[in-house]
Amino acid sequence: MRADRVFAYGAAAGLLGDLLLGDPRRGHPVAAFGRAAGAVEHVLYRDHRGRGALHTLVCAGGAVALGVAASRVVRSSPAASVALTAAATWAVVGGTSLAREATAIGRALEAGDVEAARRRLPHLCGRDPQALDGDGIARAVVESVAENTSDAVVGALVWGAVGGVPGLLGFRAVNTLDAMVGHKSPRYRRYGWASARLDDLAGWPGARLTAVLAAVAGDDPRGAVRARRADAGKHPSPNAGPVEASFAGALGVRLGGTLSYGGRVEHRPVLNTQGRAVQVTDIQRAVRLSRRVSWLALGVCAGARLLGKGRNR
Repeated sequence: MRADRVFAYGAAAGLLGDLLLGDPRRGHPVAAFGRAAGAVEHVLYRDHRGRGALHTLVCAGGAVALGVAASRVVRSSPAASVALTAAATWAVVGGTSLAREATAIGRALEAGDVEAARRRLPHLCGRDPQALDGDGIARAVVESVAENTSDAVVGALVWGAVGGVPGLLGFRAVNTLDAMVGHKSPRYRRYGWASARLDDLAGWPGARLTAVLAAVAGDDPRGAVRARRADAGKHPSPNAGPVEASFAGALGVRLGGTLSYGGRVEHRPVLNTQGRAVQVTDIQRAVRLSRRVSWLALGVCAGARLLGKGRNR
C-alpha cells in the first residue's frame, strides 16, 4: 500500500478514534512525554538559551526518532502501518477532550454556576479564572477552542501529511514543549526561547489552514476573511492571531481585549471589532465550528497527500 493511502486511512481512523474515545484518563502518551521532558529539564536546566535549545533538540528529536523507528518496524505490513498511523493520530490530536472541556464550562455557565466554571477553566487554558466573570470565561473558552483547534488537531494533521508518524509525533512534542517552557516567565524567558520559536514555525501552516477552513465552515465566511485580514496581525502570537480572528469573524463575535495570566495583565487588541460580545451560547457554536474544521482539515491533508503522490508517479 502506498504511503499516501496509509496516511489517509490511518489518520481518518485515528481522528474517528478520538471522536469516539477521547483521551484516556490515565497513561496518555502525551503525558508520558511531558514527564520525560520534565526529567530532561531537571538535568539540563540553566538560565541560558543554549541549554534550552539542547532541551528542545533532545525532546523533539527523540519524538521524531521514535516515530522513524516505529515506522521502519511496520513498513513491510500495510495493515500494521495503517494501525500505527491511526494510533499516533489518536495519541496526538485532542479535539474531543477540547470539546468536552468547553462544553462542561458552558453548561456550568448556563446553570449560573460561575464558580464551577472557574474551577474547570484551568483544564482548558492558562487564564486566571478569578479575574473573570461569566462573560469573560465564555470569551476565554471560545478563544481557547479556536487556538487549540489549530494546535491540537489541524497542525498535527498537516505535519502527519508531510512526514507521516514522525511528523505527527514531532509536532505534538514541539507543541507540548512550548506549553511547558515556552512562556515568558522569569524561569523560562531564555531557557524556553528555542521551544517557543520552534513552535511558531511548526504551527505556521496549520494555523493558516485553520483560518481558511474556519471561513469555509463558519456562518459568516466574508466576516471571517475580513476579520483575519484586518486584525490577525495585531495579535502578539503569529499563529493564534489568524485563527482567533477568523473564528471571531465566522461566529460574529469580538475576541481579545484584557487578559490575566497568573496575575500578569495583558491588554490585547480586539479581534473583529464589528462583532458582538461573546455569549455563553457561543461556546457550543465554537465547538461545532471546531469539529467541522477538524474534519475538513483531514480531507484537505489526506487529499493533498494523495494528489501529490499521484503527480509524482
